[in-house]
Amino acid sequence: MTAFWPYWLLGFVMIQRIVELAWSERNRRWLMLRRGREIGAAHYPLFILLHGAWLVAMLVTVEPGIPIPWPLIGVYALLQVLRVWTIASLGPFWTTRIITIDDMPLRKRGPYRLIRHPNYLIVAIEVPLLPYALGLPMLALVFGVLNLALLAYRIRVEETALGARRGIAENGEPSIRPGAAQ
Repeated sequence: MTAFWPYWLLGFVMIQRIVELAWSERNRRWLMLRRGREIGAAHYPLFILLHGAWLVAMLVTVEPGIPIPWPLIGVYALLQVLRVWTIASLGPFWTTRIITIDDMPLRKRGPYRLIRHPNYLIVAIEVPLLPYALGLPMLALVFGVLNLALLAYRIRVEETALGARRGIAENGEPSIRPGAAQ
């Protein structure tokens, strides 16, 4: 049983990703019914391809019976707790796509009170961490770099799409920033 722990872990990650995609699609439909607009749809398939290739590459190259690197697995588990917190903080507004409703305020709850893109930070850490924990340092490097490049592009697209909404407070009132010209 313990010899096959890498496959159990990868199976968990695959199931997690499938559930997240289903949740995202449910939320996407809900947002679109409320005047949502998708931005950056052209690059979305690159994420599916990259993350699918990441999982398959680990699945076909990992060796059964490798020692369990408990500290790295612990960090990965902590990242999953943070992922759930991030998704729960956005509630029905969380998707794997960039969907915006122009007159809707941005959510500033949970980790979003601290940083703008907590989910991207989590993914930027977990993509290289998991293959490294599985004894696949080259996969960690290659997929880590590819993922960072794709995330950098996506963050620019998302910042542009959400920029106009940054001035709307969660209570619906225009927010006034200290020092802003009025």
